[in-house]
This record gives sequence, C-alpha cells and structure tokens, in this order.
Amino acid sequence: MTLLTDFGNKIRLDEPLAQHTWLKLGGPAQMFAEPESVEELQALVQAADAEEIPVRLLGGGSNLLIRDEGVSGLVIRLAGDVLSSVSVEGNIVHAGGAALLSHVISQSVSAGLAGLESLVGIPGTIGGAVRGNAGGRHGEIGEVVRSVEVMTTRGEVFVRSGDELTFEYRFSSINELVILSVELDLKRGDVEELTRRMRQLWITKKASQPFSFQSAGCIFKNPRGLSAGSLIEQSGLKGTRIGGAEVSDRHANFIVTHAGATSADVLNLIELIQSRVRERHGIDLEVEIKIW
Repeated sequence: MTLLTDFGNKIRLDEPLAQHTWLKLGGPAQMFAEPESVEELQALVQAADAEEIPVRLLGGGSNLLIRDEGVSGLVIRLAGDVLSSVSVEGNIVHAGGAALLSHVISQSVSAGLAGLESLVGIPGTIGGAVRGNAGGRHGEIGEVVRSVEVMTTRGEVFVRSGDELTFEYRFSSINELVILSVELDLKRGDVEELTRRMRQLWITKKASQPFSFQSAGCIFKNPRGLSAGSLIEQSGLKGTRIGGAEVSDRHANFIVTHAGATSADVLNLIELIQSRVRERHGIDLEVEIKIW
C-alpha cells in the first residue's frame, strides 16, 4: 500500500481508540495517524483518497462512541499544536478547528467579547462544536459563525460562508472531512459581567450533570419543544443499567460507564431507552452522539 509505504513512520496499526474518547470504550483503528502540520494532514488525506481508503477525523472524542469491533480504514487525530491556535481581532475570533472549545470561550471572554459564554461546560473542540451546532437553552454556536475553512476527503481546501452555511438544532450543513478553522463574529461586552455569567452557568451545569463520571454528554437530541432527559426520567429509566452502562441518576439524558463496560452495553441501553420512551410517550428519540 502506498499509504503505508509513504507514511509508514506516521501510521500506527491497530491503534486502541478507547483511550482517545471520553467514554473510554471501543475497539482499534485499522490505521491511525496524528499529522504534525496541515500540509501533512492534506498529504495523508490525498494518499488515502487515491487508494480509496475510508478516512475518519477524530476530534476531542467527547461526543463519540466507538463500536467494540473498531474502525476500518484510516483514523486521523489532530493533536498538539496542529490547528489549535486562537486569536482575536476586534470582534472577530479566529480559531483552528482542533482548538478546545473551552479555550476559545475563555479567550473570547478575556477579550470582552460576548456570544460564547453560554456554551461553557460543553466539551470537545471548536470544530466539533460548529459541525454539530453545539448549544443549549441560552444559545447555539451557529448564531455567531461567520465563516468556516474546510478540507474535503480529496484534500481540497476552501472557505464556506454566508448562504453556504446552514445551522439548525444540533445540525450544520458542513459535511466536509475536516474543519480547518472558523471565524466567529462576536459582540462587545463587559469582561467582569461575562465572567460572572459564565461562572454562574458553569455552576448550574456542574450541579445537574455527571461530569465526574465517564460520559459523552447528552445521548439524545431534544424533540421539538420537549426535553429528552425528562422523557427518559418519566419513563422510569433513571439508574437503569445494562452491563457497565447506566442511565445517570443526575441527568437522564446522560449515560455513564463503569468498570468492565463495553460499547455493546451502551448501544443496548440506548435501544432500551428508545423503546421505552416510544412505548410511554409515542416519541422516537434521535441519537445525538456519533457512533463509529
């Protein structure tokens, strides 16, 4: 294989993926690479495309469940300083796609820019947040996105902006392989007031969500006008456990994992929740996390 020949020293075979996700579950990647530059990333993607090898991009791993059998093809993880820079120019925040969302938020608030503070406590990268239009009751990140630089599965790079970007609840029109960078258009605010609001929201979230356990954030999308967590709780599922996977007793839209848990346990628990909510409420819950 040309990919292994040309990038043999950069690719690891049968790399355990569990260590790269928040749930700490799942099998290995057939091939795994952590490029050290955008140029190297592009070369890897182009080589894989030439050989018709499927490629997946692994971000922060906070919203991802890897199946026990693992993933075929090439998994690329952006690590270190690659695409992780954050800078502020006036009201515009420029962030590499691999920058942690928490870092982008803190940099924005420190610069006296409002619009991201309500996202405090959401894990993962800015790229993942934009792709899934992360947010909550106080707002979504798509509201402040001005442009997005992307790379396709062929290694082509271009910028999407304006009408080329669509954001809906936990959805964006961005379907390219990599989000290289984003530009966020924020508003001026008072640093002390923004910091106070951010801390208040963080305390509220920390009190209601199982941050101390291994979890992947909300498992299901909220049906229009309803709360998935409330529907699950009303179905009597809080604390329900299959193997090492359990519906959190703090927030029913979280699944926490215990020693010995498998991805199959989580998937079986997801199916049980969907079935029970469908029986009790006539509503089909849609999974929010990504499953490979």
